[in-house]
Amino acid sequence: MRKIFLTYLITFSGLIFSQTFEITGRITDPEFTPVPGVNVYLINTTYGDATNDKGFFQIKNIPAGNYELEISAIGYSKKRQKITVNKNIRIDFILIPEAIKTEEIIVTAGKYEQKKSELPVSTEIIYGAKLIERNFRNLEAAMRFVPGVTMTEDQISIRGSSGYSRGAGARALVTIDGLPFYTGDTGEIVWEMIPTTEIQRVEIVKGASSSLYGSSAIGGVVSAITREISSFPRTMINAYYGFYDKPYYNEWDWSGEHRPFNGVTVSHSNSFDNIGFNISLTRLEDLSYRRDDFSKKYIGFLKMQYTFNPKSSLIILANSFNKRAGNFLYWKDSRNVLINSDFVSANRIETNRYLLGLVYKNLLSDQTILFLKGSYYRNNFSDNSIPSNISTSHLYRLESQITSGLTKNIILTSGAEVIPSKVTSSLFGNPNSISAGLYSVADISFDFPLLISIGLRYDYGKLDSLKASGSLSPKIGFNYKLFDNLVFRSSLGTGFRNPTLAEAFTSTSTSGITVKPNPGIKPERNVTFELGLNYTYQSLFEFDFALFRNEYYKMIEASVDPSDGLIFFNNLLRARIQGFEIGSTINIIPGVLKSNAAYTYLHSKDVEEGTTLKYRPKHSFTGSIEFTNWHFGLGIFFRYQSKVEEIDNELIDLGIVRDGNLRVPIYQTDVNLSYDLISFSLPATVYLNVKNIFNYNYVELVGNLKPIRNFSFGFNLIL
Repeated sequence: MRKIFLTYLITFSGLIFSQTFEITGRITDPEFTPVPGVNVYLINTTYGDATNDKGFFQIKNIPAGNYELEISAIGYSKKRQKITVNKNIRIDFILIPEAIKTEEIIVTAGKYEQKKSELPVSTEIIYGAKLIERNFRNLEAAMRFVPGVTMTEDQISIRGSSGYSRGAGARALVTIDGLPFYTGDTGEIVWEMIPTTEIQRVEIVKGASSSLYGSSAIGGVVSAITREISSFPRTMINAYYGFYDKPYYNEWDWSGEHRPFNGVTVSHSNSFDNIGFNISLTRLEDLSYRRDDFSKKYIGFLKMQYTFNPKSSLIILANSFNKRAGNFLYWKDSRNVLINSDFVSANRIETNRYLLGLVYKNLLSDQTILFLKGSYYRNNFSDNSIPSNISTSHLYRLESQITSGLTKNIILTSGAEVIPSKVTSSLFGNPNSISAGLYSVADISFDFPLLISIGLRYDYGKLDSLKASGSLSPKIGFNYKLFDNLVFRSSLGTGFRNPTLAEAFTSTSTSGITVKPNPGIKPERNVTFELGLNYTYQSLFEFDFALFRNEYYKMIEASVDPSDGLIFFNNLLRARIQGFEIGSTINIIPGVLKSNAAYTYLHSKDVEEGTTLKYRPKHSFTGSIEFTNWHFGLGIFFRYQSKVEEIDNELIDLGIVRDGNLRVPIYQTDVNLSYDLISFSLPATVYLNVKNIFNYNYVELVGNLKPIRNFSFGFNLIL
């Protein structure tokens, strides 16, 4: 009997150990997009596989035993996991992009793909996954955490390029898939129109970029690049619900309740033969922590691509934005900071904006690419003041661009564009404008690690009855790689900005102020210089330093005419803005724990008056620490700005904004928690965000309290 039992046991054990099993699974990025070409193998064995186009892998004929599985791909953090194989196993992974990417690709700087490490200018990148995870439904909010960038309400300032111009004009150009994104009347940036759930990444180029982009790029460029069209059906449902906490002081609690906000986006991407598309619809609602500040918004987005053949394609881009909202301008007084001033005449606004764009791409040869771009942007705004302020603008744009490799060492990018606009408005009258530009930039490499970029652009502009003007914008930049991990860069360039129709022709009285036109206004210009270096240590550490100086001539600012007390826009300033930036990224535990920190020192000066420029903080700091492991994510994000020294005093002096001198340094801390459900075979992530967790009270603009502490819970589901 004992012999029979031993024989049975030996036979059974042999069957167990001779049997083989398989490991299968799928690997995606944080947006649940499949990652092809990922190496998946068992360490110290010959068993392994690589993921296919849909992210799937399969490792067969694995003997039973204990193993360590490694997953690795270029540009992503490596993962390892110990497993016991005694049956067939299905296991899915999410790969996290590397915290330090020395080979990041930038399109904005030269209007073609370039390595970030080879650029002569400072750049930053925001990835779309972070916008969703941190529940940024307006790109404007995300820009506040970019080093060297400050926001005063919706007015962006890159390295102190802008103060606050009451929505008229911008000194940074914003584009979406290469198409400029500003209105034809005020020239303002409508951040909330850009659908953040459709963004793949945002590239920020710091410093004058007029040699490529013309007017409005005098301070830099912000380029939103939308998601690639999926080769298979992909549906995303993203939704959130949140609420504002009670105000810090009981006296401010005008509603007695937690004011809610919510949003939902449904998008779909697919391809059929030569046609592919991304389409989405977003609905956002916010009852606000301030009275008369509610909003309801609808954003439509369509990106369609038709491929004629392997060398040519056409992209159609359509973006719509419809908004009905309250109109909170500034508080009543310091005891009623969440209630509108009695001087505010309009409490309802309505905006309807539509963008239609075409981008045709043709590979003329192995070394030459032709781009033809066209767009139409219609902007309609109205309010219920008496009399009502109404404006409808039409902005058209045509551009042709050729990028060619003249030799193996020279890449030449040349182009021409024309931009006419037409406005019908109770604010500005019915003026027209037209501008045109010619540009050419050569990027030259050498047999030793030196890259030189030389560019020149000529622009012509005419605002209705005003005298036409022309401007030359040259630039030169250097990038020298002293070692593989140490790069020096330097650039010298000029920029210019034509005044907008609003700055030249506004004539209105509203909310206690009167603005008059200025037919004598002229373009403003600047000269910008940067010297920087970048050091990386493997994938563990990155350090970046930049020293910059900007000289502005005939800078346009709003001011009060002492002869009549009316506000108008004029070429007031000969300004100098200089400073430095220091930034670092530390991969404390690769793929698990990382930190970022950046400090900007800014010294801005009105050269003639010797005073500090308005709304330019001298010190700015952003920092974060992020943990990602076990399908769980935790992020803490902090930003600081020193107290602004100079502000617009006109509204305070006129008694319109009471207690308008109240302002403090900015301390904002946000916390983000997330958990992906891929371990439950569910392609979804849930997240919780607490913004301004310490309920700190601060203003960016006089008499306008920024968001108090708020909580939001959401999910992102990919089908």
